[in-house]
Amino acid sequence: MDGETRYTIGDLARRSGLSVKTIRYYADSGIVPPTDRSPTGYRLFDAAAVARLELVRTLRDLGVDLASIRRVVDQEVPLHEVAAAHAEALAVQIRVLRLRRAVLTVAARRGSGPAEVDDLHRLAQLSAHERGQLVDDFLNSVFTGDPPTYPGVLVSMTPELPDDPTTEQVQAWLELAELCRDPEFRARMRRLARLHAADHDVPGLPRPDAVAVVRDAVAPALAAGLDPASPDADPVVAAATSRYASLHGHSDDADLRQRLLDRLVPANDPRRDRYLDLVAVLNGWSTGDATVPAVDWFIRALHARMPEPVR
Repeated sequence: MDGETRYTIGDLARRSGLSVKTIRYYADSGIVPPTDRSPTGYRLFDAAAVARLELVRTLRDLGVDLASIRRVVDQEVPLHEVAAAHAEALAVQIRVLRLRRAVLTVAARRGSGPAEVDDLHRLAQLSAHERGQLVDDFLNSVFTGDPPTYPGVLVSMTPELPDDPTTEQVQAWLELAELCRDPEFRARMRRLARLHAADHDVPGLPRPDAVAVVRDAVAPALAAGLDPASPDADPVVAAATSRYASLHGHSDDADLRQRLLDRLVPANDPRRDRYLDLVAVLNGWSTGDATVPAVDWFIRALHARMPEPVR
C-alpha cells in the first residue's frame, strides 16, 4: 500500500449515511469501484473514491438516474450538461404536479364527484391555444362580436395563464374557465356590456359609467358603515345622481334615477367582481376593489328614496 488511508464499505457507510447494501451495489456495478483489497479480501476505497461516492449520493438525492451518474463520474459528459437536462425535466414534472395539486385542491374544497373532477382535470390540461379559444368565445358572446366601446375594457377582461403558472394561478384558471362556460353568467355580462355602451351614448371624451360613478361616490359611506336608508345618506345619493345626470346631459329627476337603477341592478352580481379578480391573479395584476358592495348599498339607498308605485 502507498500509506494513504483506505476505507472499508462499513467505514463509507458510517461516513456517508448510506447503507452497506447501497455502497456494495455501487461497487459491484462499477459506479464507485474499490481502490484495493485487504489481505483478507475486503474491498478498500481511497479518498478519491470517497469523493466519488459523495458526488453519487448528491446526484441521487437530486433525482438523477444511475445511468447519467455513471457517465458523469466516468467523465463521459460534463456535470453541468446533466444538471441542465435534469433541471428541465424537473420543471416539466413540477408543472404537471402543480396542475394535479390545483385540480385536487379545488375538488376537495367543493366535495366534487367523479364527473366534476374529470371536467376540472380536462380544463387544467387545455393547451394555450385551447384556453385562448375558450376565452375568445366568451368575450365574443359578451360583446356580441363587436369590440367594446373602449379597448381597455377588453384588455381588463382578457386572462393570460403563464407558461409556468403557480398553483394559485391554475386554481384561478379553473374557476374562470367555468365562469366563461356558464350560459347565465354570459348573458349577465352581455347585458352589462350593452348597458356600459349605453352609458357612453353621449358624444365626447370617455366618461365613467354608472358603476364607476356609484363606486366613487359610495366608498366613504361604506367605509363609515353608513345606513343607506338613513337621512345621513342623502348627500351621498344626491352627489352620485347629480354627477351621473351631468355626465349624460339629463336632469336629476325620477326618470334619471330609474335609469341609474336599471343600470345598477344587473351589475349587482359578485361573479363580475370575481371574474376580474381571477383575471388579475392570472395576469399578475393587483386585484381591484369590489364593486358589488357599493352597487348593493346604492341600490338600497335609491329604493328607500323612490316613491311607492301607484296601485
